[in-house]
Amino acid sequence: MKTITFITFTLTAILFGTSANAANCAYNCPTGKSGQTIERQIYTLHNNSSTKFANWVAYKVTKNTIDGPSRTRTWKADPNINSAYTLEPADYTDAAAVLSTDRGHQVPLAAFSNTAYWAMTNYLSNITPQSANLNQGAWVKLETAVRNLARTGQDVYVITGPLYEWYFGALPGADEGHTIPSGYFKVVITDNAGWVEASAFIMEQNLNRSASFCPREVTVNEVESRSGLNIMPLLPSYKEPAVEGQVGGLKTELGC
Repeated sequence: MKTITFITFTLTAILFGTSANAANCAYNCPTGKSGQTIERQIYTLHNNSSTKFANWVAYKVTKNTIDGPSRTRTWKADPNINSAYTLEPADYTDAAAVLSTDRGHQVPLAAFSNTAYWAMTNYLSNITPQSANLNQGAWVKLETAVRNLARTGQDVYVITGPLYEWYFGALPGADEGHTIPSGYFKVVITDNAGWVEASAFIMEQNLNRSASFCPREVTVNEVESRSGLNIMPLLPSYKEPAVEGQVGGLKTELGC
């Protein structure tokens, strides 16, 4: 069954590329990098076989996906990615002690704790070695702000992924070549009857634990420039200056 499932997901990626599940994306899924697209009920992920981490993940948080019971973090290799192109739990051995990192979710478990698919957030394709200070600081604060926004009844689209701009380190227990991100971007988007608002953030791995995410807001254009992605490829061009070229779109809604 695992083999059949892998083939199905691989064929989906080949046939549909990065737009395999536009339902998880705002104005279609990002484009601009090669890799394997994995389509799941709660997120769409674009895996990079070289770095062994996702180029990006996209998901939609609603008031119905959050506030479920407490869930466990049982880490597993992604069953739909060739083992040569992703990491497995043993690769993270001693990472916390050597690098001071957590297994950092790109799609947070808490955003989907009230769904039947929450365990999919623990696949290691959705995980990176993320600085404990970042993961337990500004990053989780922004994830909490997204859930708070969803509690108001709005559907909140999120696109997040890694940046590779300086050397962070290497997993001491990994037996595959990999590249750990130096930082991350997160783009938060709402679309109310065609009224699109977005706020984008970039956070470095060396960010202090006490830092706020609010001062880390940048334009979507900057995220695109630094990541090499087109974040919302089907956003109408007349909306781009206001949505992608300015800051502050969702700052108030996110508590800044």
